[in-house]
Amino acid sequence: MSTYGDRGNILTIFNRCKLRNIEVNVLEIDLKERVDPKKIDLFFFGGGQDLAQVEVSKDLQKFKKESLLEAVTLKSVFLGICGGYQLLGSFYKTPPGDELPGVGILDIFTVAGERRMIGNILIETNTNLSDRSIVGFENHSGKTFLGKKAIQFGRVVVGNGNNGEDRTEGAIQGNAYGCYLHGPLLPKNPRFADFLIEKALSRNYDLVKLKELDDSIENNAHQSSIERSRETE
Repeated sequence: MSTYGDRGNILTIFNRCKLRNIEVNVLEIDLKERVDPKKIDLFFFGGGQDLAQVEVSKDLQKFKKESLLEAVTLKSVFLGICGGYQLLGSFYKTPPGDELPGVGILDIFTVAGERRMIGNILIETNTNLSDRSIVGFENHSGKTFLGKKAIQFGRVVVGNGNNGEDRTEGAIQGNAYGCYLHGPLLPKNPRFADFLIEKALSRNYDLVKLKELDDSIENNAHQSSIERSRETE
């Protein structure tokens, strides 16, 4: 699944590694395809509409769930956006009331809401970044709630977040991260992109510290996104 430009997150990781002479192999995992958890350092799971989620949920249960849970124990990094975020959790309950089971990597569940939550979003993240502001664009009607094992990815400053009620956005559990931030997320937030790259590399290497890049353009885009989001307050 890759709605609203979510594939740009993969391109960002690839390009930021390439600029540092870090070799990256991108594998596109299709329906009915098995996963070798030992070979993948970072999993990305993009967004999709309900019809796609029905098929993907079935595929996860039959072909991938066991391997993905093994990848968690091997300290692989996960990033899920919107529909992918929902299916990293326990289940998504559709508008007709059907429960689509997820992988269970994140202790969250999602139910369909009646109101569409759409617009620029600004959060203050729980991750230990030097700039804790994370920006993106949300477009979802699903309402996500956190269980006891997950912590919020961040606190909503502008926007709706997980459910439009408790000011939480996204979830973190171990090396798994999920949120509703399209945009796509990583081009607008280069510090978080590097954070994920370092975590993925640390699966096989000790004391990983990426060299600094000239992020003047990226930082300007990040700041511009913050300003635009505040204009909608």
